[in-house]
Amino acid sequence: MYQPNPRPHRLALAAALVLAATAAQSQVQQLTRVEVVGVSPIPGVDVPRDAIPANVQTSRAADLERSQALDLSAFMNRRLGSVHLNEVQGNPLQPDVSFRGYTASPLLGTQQGLSLYMDGVRLNQPFGDVVSWDLIPKAAIASIVLNPGSNPLFGLNTLGGALAVQTKDGLKQTGTSLQATAGSHGRAAVEFEHGGSTAEGLHWYATGNRFHENGWRVDSPSDVSQLFAKLGRRSSDGDVSLTAALADTKLHGNGLQEQRFLERDRASVYTKPDITKNRSAFLNFALSHALSSQWTLSGNAYARHIRTRTYNGDLNDDALDQSLYQPSAAERAALTAAGYSGFPTAGESADNTAFPKWRCIAQALLRDEPGEKCNGVINQTRTHQSHYGVTAQLGYDGPLFGLPAKSLIGAAADFSRSHFLQGSELGYLNADRSITGVGAFGDGVTGGDVDGAPYDTRVDLSGRTRNLSLFASTVLNVADGAHVTLSGRYNHGTVRNRDAITPGAGPGSLDGDHRFSRLNPAIGLTFSPVAGINAWAGVNQGSRDPSAIELGCADPANPCKLPNAFAGDPPLKQVVTTTMEAGVRSASGAPLAWSLGVFRSDNRDDLLFVADNAAGFGYFKNFGKTRRQGVELGVSGQPAKGLTAGANLTLLDATYRTAEIVNGSSSSANDAALAGQRGVDGNLQISPGDRIPLLPRRMLKLYADLDLADAWSLGADAVAVGGALARGNENGQHRPDGIYYLGPGRSAGYAVLNVNAAWRPTRGLKLFAQVNNLLDRSYATAAQLGPTGFDDAGNFQSRPFPANASGDRPLRHATFFAPGAPRSVSVGLKYSF
Repeated sequence: MYQPNPRPHRLALAAALVLAATAAQSQVQQLTRVEVVGVSPIPGVDVPRDAIPANVQTSRAADLERSQALDLSAFMNRRLGSVHLNEVQGNPLQPDVSFRGYTASPLLGTQQGLSLYMDGVRLNQPFGDVVSWDLIPKAAIASIVLNPGSNPLFGLNTLGGALAVQTKDGLKQTGTSLQATAGSHGRAAVEFEHGGSTAEGLHWYATGNRFHENGWRVDSPSDVSQLFAKLGRRSSDGDVSLTAALADTKLHGNGLQEQRFLERDRASVYTKPDITKNRSAFLNFALSHALSSQWTLSGNAYARHIRTRTYNGDLNDDALDQSLYQPSAAERAALTAAGYSGFPTAGESADNTAFPKWRCIAQALLRDEPGEKCNGVINQTRTHQSHYGVTAQLGYDGPLFGLPAKSLIGAAADFSRSHFLQGSELGYLNADRSITGVGAFGDGVTGGDVDGAPYDTRVDLSGRTRNLSLFASTVLNVADGAHVTLSGRYNHGTVRNRDAITPGAGPGSLDGDHRFSRLNPAIGLTFSPVAGINAWAGVNQGSRDPSAIELGCADPANPCKLPNAFAGDPPLKQVVTTTMEAGVRSASGAPLAWSLGVFRSDNRDDLLFVADNAAGFGYFKNFGKTRRQGVELGVSGQPAKGLTAGANLTLLDATYRTAEIVNGSSSSANDAALAGQRGVDGNLQISPGDRIPLLPRRMLKLYADLDLADAWSLGADAVAVGGALARGNENGQHRPDGIYYLGPGRSAGYAVLNVNAAWRPTRGLKLFAQVNNLLDRSYATAAQLGPTGFDDAGNFQSRPFPANASGDRPLRHATFFAPGAPRSVSVGLKYSF
């Protein structure tokens, strides 16, 4: 069974205790002390850190560079508390980033719950609220601020938190640098930076990079090209800048793998390929102008265009219970007429044919039932998105209600156009796990029928969105060291979907006009109960409008099976999250930086993919309530000269709070299996208190950086994450029987240690090296239950069991894992001048 070694957990815990003891016995100071924090996505209004009623986490460019993390998501996973990655896509640049149990993912259909901003521009894409981490240039990042909770000032999709990224400019980033990196698995990268300014305030900055690696898994290369530039002018009363960014990426993911094959070869893949191509163009005009000593105007106007294409070779689950081997007389005649030869005239079976194809080819020629007789399918999508808008914010630093205050009021208007195309081609599976297409498409014609209905997987959906919002906030200094924060945001959004395949509002049509409005408030209090300690408490509320992909799969009468099809879209409600949190922390300027907090976030009308009782397919619906609550502990300091260290511990409890039925066909606890019909379609009963899959109970981060004189620096970080339920095991009651159900139904805990070093032999030159997963641990970041199409030898196998008493063909189901990367080494050099 594919399980990680649990010993690193004990090592990580011991290291945490040593760190705490060292910090307590030493005169310490915080490595990165941020005294003020922005309170909205738009720069221009900062308040003292001690006035923020939340456990805000900050990092700067030097922290990212020193960690040698591959990208922003990898850095967050290593250094920020309550963050962990689920690498479901199987590519290091396509992770699901989870914070407090809320996700920012590049995968359509994922329940998104985090918002991401860069220089005040929301980067969640209009179609599905997805976040493409591969489009964010790490080298251009000046600072990041992770704001927890449902802060309404950060707008839609801020359910669990908001990440605000600020980019560099030529005023602080001066000079030129060139960098080259090489490493394991064919990794090679080059990067440049250049920045400067004049005495008159003109400033400029540019960075670009080219990244390639072959990947550590079979057929999993990645190619990334990014270019970022900013031109601006700073004066005594403000700043104005124009930013442009381009990105072109091609990422092979290859997804989850079944546990039996991971045990034999960690680099193996289930099916291939899984390719995502992104092209992005970004333009942002930003300004900040002091109108007087108390009033500041800031804002931006932006435009963003993204083209995404996917090409995925998958197993066709509809064929797993079919007879796929010996062609019939009619099929042999069709093959002969089409000029094929070499097909069997009799006797082909699973015993003598590891990868059948002839019935698939013949059925495609006959246009009869290739959707049931072809064991492979090639799914393709194309998405074009244009997103543009303007935000203006007026800041006021002066008395309010007779009290010292920092306040803001603003408005935003965001518009988007999206066009999504989806189609599929049936084919047969090859021994190398690739799919060969046979010209039978999911177009309702050439793909024949499936269960008597035309095989049609096409989607041609155009959508327009408009979001208008007003927001305001004030931080009142009500007493010495005590602040009250009041804020709110009113959002009004419209979604207009038009279906080019089934226009009109009839059954199966994606046409729809939807409106969503809501005022979300927040209130918080900070104070100093004793000298050197700052306490906070707050309640805030955020919301998310249903995305087009959810509105396109919301009709119980027309269930769909994501991501292969959409169905009709009756209205869905907004998701509303209320977060309460409280805690204590060291006051600004304290020698040791620490914080201890608790939080509870309740989702109302959460969106969940729910099973259809009759077909086993499903649809999105509003789901009563879910809850994420937990405890967070963080500490950082400098226990000795040149040594900086920190730790973050999170205890997370994420549960369903409402009863529901979901698809559980691959769980041994589904209703059919409990009734004695094992291996067939069934549903799971969720009960209040059942844990949400993929969310671990415990997370521990440790890091340390050591400077040795001026030439050498060493660093290390350890990430320890507890086990979590597999998706498909929502009630946690799956138990493998070794026959119909394989695997544990959960991923085990793991710990990973990374080390790095840098050497500066002369001024301007830096040589650096990094070893990731130093102990070469085998681990998995996520798990999912699903039907498997292979026998123990790795050969394709349909109809693995005889028909049951009801005439249904049971399937074999397994636990699939997202394997973590093995040990890798990279080296590089950077020259600055």
